[in-house]
Amino acid sequence: MRVMDANALRLVPVVETDAHEGPVYAADEDALYFTTVPGPGPQVAIKRLELASGRVSTIREDANAANGMTLDLEGRLVVCEQGTLTEPARISRLDRASGAIETVVEGFNSPNDVVVKSDGTIWFTDPSYGYLQGFRPEPERGDFVYRYDPESEQLRVAIDSLDKPNGLAFSPDETVLYVGDNGGPHHLLAFDVEDGSRVSGGRVVAVSTPEHPDGLKVDSEGRIYASFSGGVQVLDPSGDLLGEIELPGAVNFTFGGPGRDHLFITTDTAIWAAVLNAKGA
Repeated sequence: MRVMDANALRLVPVVETDAHEGPVYAADEDALYFTTVPGPGPQVAIKRLELASGRVSTIREDANAANGMTLDLEGRLVVCEQGTLTEPARISRLDRASGAIETVVEGFNSPNDVVVKSDGTIWFTDPSYGYLQGFRPEPERGDFVYRYDPESEQLRVAIDSLDKPNGLAFSPDETVLYVGDNGGPHHLLAFDVEDGSRVSGGRVVAVSTPEHPDGLKVDSEGRIYASFSGGVQVLDPSGDLLGEIELPGAVNFTFGGPGRDHLFITTDTAIWAAVLNAKGA
């Protein structure tokens, strides 16, 4: 494993565990939440890594094929539950303290990734991977990006022009929404956010490998971090490649640590940390 990005100081293993998707750093606990490698069903658990001790514990044993996760403004886990042939797909909310789970909104294909904007609205992608992989019914909706306002309970399609929308992230000032499309072709697009709630445009920032882009994050300087077949690429907002963190098997990642200068990366068999000269947005 090599670190080729000028902003990355070193790459270190954190713990060996079945960490697959949805890594989320909770600063108040100095802990990392993540979803496990899917088993038959698919059976997916939500787990928690206590970074100080390295102890991994199970928060939810059967999380309805959970995938991407984030924190809302109240610190609750917002979870993309892809669903199964018998359980509906939904966006749920998990209270970290009590373990209580509630449905936010449901009736989708197989929600994949999610971000919460500073106004509390929930933006998520909903590709039909579940149907293509045989654990969800035939889709009744298109493969869209949605915006849900918990205050007004209004759900609407934000983007309907993508083939298989996957990872998504806002620029630091939230005027741009980046979305990875893993359909055909595989590329990263940037959409302008108007009035804080509508998107327009859809310019191609970068073209990626057949398996990616998947995970997306943005740092405080507006640089884009995107997973690729060999690890994590770092791009400027125009799409120029600035560097790479080489880690074959990288699936997804999140900024964390007390200074938000660690990039925690899941690889299915372990969690790694790239220590950076950069901070998460």
